[in-house]
Amino acid sequence: MAKTEKFKQLKDLVVSLEADADKFYNKSNSAAGTRLRKGLQDLKNLAQDIRLEVQTEKNAVAK
Repeated sequence: MAKTEKFKQLKDLVVSLEADADKFYNKSNSAAGTRLRKGLQDLKNLAQDIRLEVQTEKNAVAK
């Protein structure tokens, strides 16, 4: 996967969670809250992967 592809995937995931966030916060839909929590966990994991890639590349350039 290209380096910028993961970042695009991260942005797309945030956009895809917007509808569930609206349903949960504004319409009290608990199922949407469950989907939102799962999506946020996926977001956290993807962000961590990107952070590790950035750190690895930064360290490789610094040597």
